[in-house]
Amino acid sequence: MTQLRTGGRILVDNLMAQGCDRIFHVPGESFLAVLDALHDTPEIDLVTCRQEGGAAFMACADAAMTGRPGVCFVTRGPGATNASIGVHVAMQDSQPMLLFIGDVDRGMRDREGFQEVDLPAMFAPLAKWATRIEDAARIPEYVARAWNVAISGRPGPVVIALPEDMLLDVVEAVDRPPLPRLDQAPDARAMQTLSALLDSAQRPIAIVGGADWNAAAGAHFAAFAERRGLPVATAFRRQDALPAGCPVYAGNLGYGPNPKLVARIKAADLLLVVGARLGEATTDGYTLVTPDHPGQTLIHVHPDPGELSRVYHADVAICADMPSFAAAIALDNRGTPSRLGAEAHAEWRAWSTPQPREGVALDLGQCVAAMREAMPADTIICNGAGNFSGWWHRYWHYGAQPSQLAPTAGAMGYGVPAAVAAALRAPERQVVAVAGDGDFLMNGQELATAVQHGANLIVIVVDNAAYGTIRMHQEREFPARLSGTTLRNPDFAALARAFGGWAETVERTQDFAPALDRALHQSGVRLLHLKTDVEIITAATTITAIRNR
Repeated sequence: MTQLRTGGRILVDNLMAQGCDRIFHVPGESFLAVLDALHDTPEIDLVTCRQEGGAAFMACADAAMTGRPGVCFVTRGPGATNASIGVHVAMQDSQPMLLFIGDVDRGMRDREGFQEVDLPAMFAPLAKWATRIEDAARIPEYVARAWNVAISGRPGPVVIALPEDMLLDVVEAVDRPPLPRLDQAPDARAMQTLSALLDSAQRPIAIVGGADWNAAAGAHFAAFAERRGLPVATAFRRQDALPAGCPVYAGNLGYGPNPKLVARIKAADLLLVVGARLGEATTDGYTLVTPDHPGQTLIHVHPDPGELSRVYHADVAICADMPSFAAAIALDNRGTPSRLGAEAHAEWRAWSTPQPREGVALDLGQCVAAMREAMPADTIICNGAGNFSGWWHRYWHYGAQPSQLAPTAGAMGYGVPAAVAAALRAPERQVVAVAGDGDFLMNGQELATAVQHGANLIVIVVDNAAYGTIRMHQEREFPARLSGTTLRNPDFAALARAFGGWAETVERTQDFAPALDRALHQSGVRLLHLKTDVEIITAATTITAIRNR
């Protein structure tokens, strides 16, 4: 299309050309031309949010649901800084995202104008690419490139500044079709080496999940691992990389893992790491698996060549996209099946089965068990950061990807926006946001977005009247000297009803399952306010910590 159009119209047309069907935003005067174009574009669902951090988190979660870039629009200055947390999460989570930021007019730049920030400079350390469009005729070029950068190699966020006057320019521009994703198949010789090393290993284990992983990769890898009897653990907050029913699934790494899984990792003579970066959380501060891993052979598979041997010395480095690698390895029929996978799976099942606890008014382990009994296997669980999440990480059995939306960056306030995005993307599935009391109030305002856009979701607020993780750190480092971690909370059930939702408060274990059943028979936003005792935040889960902020 080459007729005269405004920059705003060209931008929307080219987002459609790349496959965009939903935009999350908080409106700003700096991109009114885009909003005007969207008025005549019913093909794109425009989701109006209440705070830019929530909008950016929704774009992250939408990307996790689709594998395509989540798209977010915010305004300059305050809007951009609020949205920056979403860019950080998208980068650390390896999720494709496009953040468009309305900017000052080109003629006003470098005068510290109203809400002016050097946006490319600000976001360069946070994003895969941060840029500014100066010429409206080049919008198709920038959008096509940004979309491709976001999805290629290790997926991640791209930030594009849009000068307000540029969006109003009327120019001719040639729209661009989507660029093909440059997938890379694994090297055949490296795959032969991998297979031979597995054949000779006595105590192998795999760690999977991360950049470029999807349900197809999970299915292929599971088939391979089952044939070999290879134990498979998942990286931190990647528990849906394999269905929990996979008979060789060994559980998840991160904060508070099964001690028997930790022992298996330490005793392994071969580590097959596929998709994971082996970051701080997965490796318990680079100690569970050390960067030089003496006595262990490391085979590392990742879509980004810059990640291979960057921190960890890889004995065999394979650069490949995850679906291609998993499809290739699924064809490997070599090797004698081992009992190791079945043994590790049995250990995980025992670890993930909650036992009733005496003397506890509201036992969160039994609450998770009740959810497992009452809810579909493909339920999507969304959470931010805090000790509360450990109960679900340990006891919930996640289905195939996407069924876990949780930031590996450990950002608070993610769960509710993620649940809104998931509910809009998959209205046929049950969606649950799990949040702590401190976590919930960082983005609980997005319940208004959920109600406005007709999202069906359940929110579980675990209320212990404290920033529980930080209090736990305090009690360990500075015993009996609590400071700044106690919270005085609102009536969360009343707050949910004020937004237009249904809500109940639960204070006893035996009351949870009936309340959940009533929630499941409602529609729209439903909130269960669980009041718990701060003194038992970690007693049942042996969680070390889930760092938040």
